[in-house]
Amino acid sequence: MEQLFDLDLVTENRRRALKNGDRSAAFLMDIAAVELAERLALTERHFDEALEIGGVIGEVARLAVQTGKIGRLRRIETDAAFATPDEEIIVAPLETVPVEPESVNLILSPLSLHLANDMPGMLIQMRRALKPDGLLLAAIPAAGTLGELRDVLLSAEAELSGGASPRVVPFGDLRDIGGLLQRAGFALPVVDSQDYTVRYDSLFPLMRDLRAMGMSNPLTNRSRRPVSRALFLRAAELYAQRYSDPDGRIRATFSVVYVSGWAPDASQQKPLKPGSAKMRLADALKAGTPSLPEDNRER
Repeated sequence: MEQLFDLDLVTENRRRALKNGDRSAAFLMDIAAVELAERLALTERHFDEALEIGGVIGEVARLAVQTGKIGRLRRIETDAAFATPDEEIIVAPLETVPVEPESVNLILSPLSLHLANDMPGMLIQMRRALKPDGLLLAAIPAAGTLGELRDVLLSAEAELSGGASPRVVPFGDLRDIGGLLQRAGFALPVVDSQDYTVRYDSLFPLMRDLRAMGMSNPLTNRSRRPVSRALFLRAAELYAQRYSDPDGRIRATFSVVYVSGWAPDASQQKPLKPGSAKMRLADALKAGTPSLPEDNRER
């Protein structure tokens, strides 16, 4: 099977970002850490054994432990460089969960599943690692993320060279991610998304933030040719034309899908049998329940 992502480069990008130490660019991980911790805090359970997979800076693990819901938490990373001082971590490739089957109660996966070449396989490994009635909580960048940047880079390159190389990774949509969760055997899956809008003076501070976040292009089929400054200058012009606010600042969208799913257990609620409903669907629809707006935030 062709590998979409160069996983060695993923680790190198993240290692370089951590070494540079620009903590101001970690806002997306900070957001995911708060969201996952809040969801964990609302769970009326205590988890004796937990794993955090691919959290890099450990912020998700730190806030999760502060909820008081976790007995022991271990972190799995692709490089020992991601360990905090006096911390022992499990070092393993990005697409492996190197623990015994049914050995943990909770798995936290912040902002790394989208980089798995085999996301279905990774979800299956996570489900197998969970004890019955164990919980997976994940934050996954999804469709819409960096859509503006993808558009202007493709347009600028097509205009200057007549072709285009993929420069922004593809992201799955909410429905596909929910389907993969069910295919992997998780029970009671819940999937929702939130959009975050970040404003920049121009394309160039955005690109610096992406490098500082370890989000440089890790695609296997990326162009190996040096990128000309003319390409980025033209992309910056197009970005300002298409995605700027009245004050001249540009918008960058980050869409994150939040996922929860449980390892199956006999004690869990079961869906009603067909024909057992007490109300007809047509009658229920007459209630006219309004839909909630998307959560758009600006930082």
